[in-house]
Order: sequence, then C-alpha cells, then structure tokens
Amino acid sequence: MTRDNNEPDMGFPVLYRRMAAYNALMTERAYAAAGQMSDADRKADKGAFFRSVHSTLNHILFADRAWMGRFTGRSYEIKGMGVDLYEDFEALKAAHLAMCGDISAFCEELTPDWLAGDLQWTSGMDGIARSRPRWLLVTHMFNHQTHHRGQLSTLLNQAGIDIGVTDLPFMPDLAEGDTA
Repeated sequence: MTRDNNEPDMGFPVLYRRMAAYNALMTERAYAAAGQMSDADRKADKGAFFRSVHSTLNHILFADRAWMGRFTGRSYEIKGMGVDLYEDFEALKAAHLAMCGDISAFCEELTPDWLAGDLQWTSGMDGIARSRPRWLLVTHMFNHQTHHRGQLSTLLNQAGIDIGVTDLPFMPDLAEGDTA
C-alpha cells in the first residue's frame, strides 16, 4: 500500500517483523551450511565481492551492526568495510545470531511514527552527513542481508552445499498449512 506521495503506508511494521524472522532463519541456515566446510575452505578467496564465505558472513554482520547502531543508538563494534570482525567461525556465528535477536527485538518495537521520520547520520566511509526516511533504511538493511546471502548461496552451492529453500513465502511457519 502506498500513500499519494508513493511512500509506503507506515501502518505495516509487521513487514519488518516478518523480515526479521526471515533474516534469523536464513542466517541460521547459512551458518549451518558454512559449518559443513573446513575453516580453510570457508576462508578461501573464491573471487566473491568479499572474497570468501567467512568474510561475506562478517560483512553482513558489519552492516547489520552499523545500521542497528544508527537506529538504536547502541554501540556495536565495527572495524570498517571489508575488515573481518571475527576470525573464529564459532565466535562470528554467536555474534551474528545475537545480532539477529537484536534485530528481532528492534522490529517488535517499531511504530508507524518512528518509521515515518528521518534518520540523520554521518557515514564512516566518506564522512558525508546524510538524511533518509527511516522506513527506507530499515528496508535497505533487510535488502542488504538478502543480497549478500545470495552471494553466500552461490559460494556454498559451488562447494556442493545446498542451503535449502530461501524464498520468503516458503518459510516453515508459513508453509505449515500447505497441502500436497
């Protein structure tokens, strides 16, 4: 639904709760799949945008922390674009799953009024001050995760590992009523 000015109707924070649940499920699946690889294989440069499975997982966590810090004012450790936050896979997994919990909790508290406002921030990459609608930035956070999980899915598939169905309409809780 849209308003006359083509902005989404802010009466639907339920969308972001669904996206948070999807993010948590897909993050769990990504780590389960990546956990089937050796540490050397996970960290091997495969020519992906963030080189490897391990660094791509680190990048998704980096961006989630950057956006969640901006949204909530909470301080999260970030080291910079393309710099791995964690070398240890289990530590990375634990931190990333904890971030999924933070995102879910944040989305449970979203209100139409908050989403309708703007967020001002200064980019750590270029030092430029920006302002954008909050709904757009929350949407971007989820879109960014999905984009890079698509890259992960390709890397995992190339390693012979199937992450499983990644389509939003087929999340297990939505598919419970499906019939053959």
